[in-house]
Amino acid sequence: MTEPVAVGVMAARRALHFVFKVGNRFQTARFYRDVLGMKILRHEEFEEGCKAACNGPYDGKWSKTMVGFGPEDDHFVAELTYNYGIGDYKLGNDFMGITLASSQAVSNARNVEWPLRKVAEGVFETEAPGGYKFYLQNCNLPQSDCVLKVTLAVSDLQKSLNYWSNLLGMKIYEKDEQKQRALLGYADNQCKLELKVIKGTVDHAAAFGRIAFSCPKKELPDIEDLMKRENQKILTPLVSLDTPGKATVQVVILADPDGHEICFVGDEAFRELSKMDPEGNKRLDEAMAADKSDEWFAKQNKPKASG
Repeated sequence: MTEPVAVGVMAARRALHFVFKVGNRFQTARFYRDVLGMKILRHEEFEEGCKAACNGPYDGKWSKTMVGFGPEDDHFVAELTYNYGIGDYKLGNDFMGITLASSQAVSNARNVEWPLRKVAEGVFETEAPGGYKFYLQNCNLPQSDCVLKVTLAVSDLQKSLNYWSNLLGMKIYEKDEQKQRALLGYADNQCKLELKVIKGTVDHAAAFGRIAFSCPKKELPDIEDLMKRENQKILTPLVSLDTPGKATVQVVILADPDGHEICFVGDEAFRELSKMDPEGNKRLDEAMAADKSDEWFAKQNKPKASG
């Protein structure tokens, strides 16, 4: 078995965001803003596909919208990628949900009559447009970020723990052999990663997402070299990504034993790139207003393409 990553290295890493592909920006924006109560942190438009496939395997025009309860420096957020002309994506069984603690979100959902289903005392299941599950705890915790965990499906818990803990340096906070689940993270005050065993194969379908973490830029080549030595999958070797008018970041994209995509990004440039844009809301609304694709497809009596 591989030697665990040093504790000092682990402490320098942080959970950043989860990437969702969205087909309907209007309904998606409504869910994150009006139901969850998140803010639009920044919005960016791109004319061609990302070199690291941030928007999936698509080459055309796309947009990225970062939404969260606070700045990306100390909050786990969602990255919403929209590919122009793609109306929906087939869901797999890989993403099992995001859990957050917010009585305000529960109240918001009730006020706008967004469907809620009680799954435990004080816990409600709801869905973002596209079918992505969220679990809302009807309480407020003292910590600054109320996003508690991202839950992903795995096929072999021990194999996954070896990867995420021994190779990527995550601390194991909880492990339940009977329920075949584990909770991991890089720090007590960060969003955690929950791994749950499912029967059969983990299917990513077309809606597959990506979880992102940052680390000091100097660690990126080391992460890539480690994965090569361990014969683990590297989806995108170390590459620089440009955002018009903003900082250029370096990333390496990995895949765990079940094919979950993982992005590691250099922290220094990412902190510059991810500064909150006070015009973010306006930029998203302007982009949605300028996007006439729904009207065009309606006039042609055709559905948008499925991803």
